[in-house]
Amino acid sequence: MSAATIQERLQGELERHLVPRDFVWGVSTSSYQIEGAAAVDGRGPSVWDGYSRVPGHVANGHTGDVACDHYHRYAEDTALMRGLGVNAYRFSVAWPRVLPAGRGAANEAGLAFYDRVIDGVLAAGIEPWLCLYHWDLPQALQDQGGWLNRDIAGWFADYATLVARRFGDRVKRFATFNEPGVFTLFGYGLAWHPPGLTDPAALHQAIHHVNLAHGAAVDALRAHVASASIGATHSVQPARPVDHTAADEAAATLLDEYWNKAFAEAQILGHYPPALARAVEPYVQAGDMERICRPTDWFGVNHYSPVFARADAAAPLGFAWADAPDNVPKTQVGWQVDPAAFRDTLVDLDRRYRLPIYVLENGAGGHEKLDASGNLIDLERIGYLAVYIGAMYDAIAAGADVRGYFVWSLLDNFEWGAGYDCRFGLVYVDPVTQRRIPKASAHWYANLIRGMVGEAPPQEP
Repeated sequence: MSAATIQERLQGELERHLVPRDFVWGVSTSSYQIEGAAAVDGRGPSVWDGYSRVPGHVANGHTGDVACDHYHRYAEDTALMRGLGVNAYRFSVAWPRVLPAGRGAANEAGLAFYDRVIDGVLAAGIEPWLCLYHWDLPQALQDQGGWLNRDIAGWFADYATLVARRFGDRVKRFATFNEPGVFTLFGYGLAWHPPGLTDPAALHQAIHHVNLAHGAAVDALRAHVASASIGATHSVQPARPVDHTAADEAAATLLDEYWNKAFAEAQILGHYPPALARAVEPYVQAGDMERICRPTDWFGVNHYSPVFARADAAAPLGFAWADAPDNVPKTQVGWQVDPAAFRDTLVDLDRRYRLPIYVLENGAGGHEKLDASGNLIDLERIGYLAVYIGAMYDAIAAGADVRGYFVWSLLDNFEWGAGYDCRFGLVYVDPVTQRRIPKASAHWYANLIRGMVGEAPPQEP
């Protein structure tokens, strides 16, 4: 099926729904994954700088030292976004770039970089959505215990205050954290991310301290940014058993609590889900849940596919991560394609939390190369985006208050343990030359946005 055919089919589907004129169309990135310039202009090391250098942690020994060199090429990347016609850009600030030691003296060169990024996207007619934390904890704070040190809630609030005071005159949309369920489970439970632990007690302690930091940051942002619109971004993906046995069903229920509910339930409803509540209890002090459950304005959801669990009595958490079954459709990177799960997730989130929803990450990963003509015709990604955006509109038709959609990602980038072998971008990036080449999906997304907002064609990406 051609890109044009997919576009025509989706356009007809979407036109049956009322598309709000103020619906937000965007793209997302994160600091460590695109910026590079790891030792430039006073940036301090992050936990990912050291972790990625340990043999075996990242495919092919890749690191984020250069990444997409966005630090030097941000203007080019802003022009790409303008060409797409997006009206919002979600990015993250690198904590160690603006506070090299994690606390104390600020780094003016780092702050000035984000001034340039923010001013540039605003000049392009794009609203900046700023995420405080997308996994690059300053190594200096990790050396003091990191998320296992309860003091980190105060350190994070101080960092949030610095960001708010510097950028709050121009930025009004703030996310405290990106996917806290992922970086805590992978870092402290499954040893796939820094600090590389399989320690349930450390995991539960980290979960609670991240939640405390979220609440403290919400208060700091409210105090220093007039008319701030604040949320957090959660990875919400149905947790399914590999087999329909009682043991695997229980494993999936437990994965659901860690992955989907440990943070959203505490932050919005003021309590932990049942199994986690017992595990986290030793770290909860009087008044903590009130400190965590602070009023927010929207719910950010990242969704790609269902996740799978199987029972494993020998595993520290009693369950193991599992691959998707063989008999389901998958993307090139092995993630199940299930747009109905996306639709149902959005409807459930609307009913459960009663907050406006913004989809801040959705997309398809692949192992891609340019063709002989120097182009990349990524029909699989276009097909994925088409059916998932269609599922989002089915959720809206069912009553879900979804107000925006952001593709992950603008650029092919450093995809954590997969390094640069796994590509999610609308724009191909050559990791050697840094040349940017919009894929067919970039043109498709630009045409979709143009059709939805009814404006003149944007500059070709």
